Amino acid sequence: MAALLNRPLAQRIVGIPPAYYVFAALLFVLWIARPNMLNVNVMGVFIRQVAPLGVLVLGQLLVMKVKSIDLSGGGIILLVNYFISSGIFAGASLAFFIALALAIGTFIGLFNGLMIAKRRVSAVITTLAVSIILVGFVQFLSSGKPPGDVPSIFGDIYNTKLGPVPTPVIFWFALTLAMAAFLSRTVFGRYVMSVGESAEAAHFSGVPVERTVILAHTLAGFIAGVAALVQTASIAVGSVRVGLDLPILAVAATILGGVVFGRGDGGVWGPFFGVLSFALLFVVMTAFGIGEPGKLIAQGLIILLAAVFYGVRTAKLK
Repeated sequence: MAALLNRPLAQRIVGIPPAYYVFAALLFVLWIARPNMLNVNVMGVFIRQVAPLGVLVLGQLLVMKVKSIDLSGGGIILLVNYFISSGIFAGASLAFFIALALAIGTFIGLFNGLMIAKRRVSAVITTLAVSIILVGFVQFLSSGKPPGDVPSIFGDIYNTKLGPVPTPVIFWFALTLAMAAFLSRTVFGRYVMSVGESAEAAHFSGVPVERTVILAHTLAGFIAGVAALVQTASIAVGSVRVGLDLPILAVAATILGGVVFGRGDGGVWGPFFGVLSFALLFVVMTAFGIGEPGKLIAQGLIILLAAVFYGVRTAKLK
């Protein structure tokens, strides 16, 4: 933050993650047009809907900080949702499903990391291919039909509140705090920052670059497993399409939050507000009676804005 304040005004403006501008603009629109929507109960409902995306973003920002990317989260979410809702593990406990989801995510994240760091395969190609394989596997197992209902305990937990605040929102906020502390106060966090700044310089400084990238992807897979549990609890049914749009939204929210590949001033909270911007967007769309096609167009425009910001940001940093 101190470095940001020392820059010329134009660079400071560019250096502020656009997520904050988008969030403020949407908040202003609601305050002017639909002030009745700005209450804890209404906002809680919409923010709760983006909690799975918010969790997935934590893994995305981690790999993007080491100049990588992970598009396999949608496949992980879909596979976990299928295993929970299909009845394959009928009668299994909540602890079993949690362990299964985390194991699936961790294994896939480790595979991604090994392919990217050791085999030098493109991160986009590797993680996209893994996601397509997982989607195809679920389609094969389910014959293209929605599998069934999710055990009621998932919905019971998801619908709880702590006071007026939904539990999934509190959970997401707590994970964000944990990620912020993890990146700022641990040796691994310093490794991540070093690799993001310059992998070559980090290598000559004694940073285990390859291991850092592998671990970043492994943790991203683990976090995707957590996001899969939250997403499955949120919809409470099996689906053959659930979560497939989340990885690209996670990339958009992360870039909007100021995390350019390897660099950026957004930290953890920039992407956090990037996700909140999506939540506010849904509130604004609903308030003005805009349907699903309009929401998809607005999401696409935000993703385009993220791409433009990435280009401008990269040019400024060179």
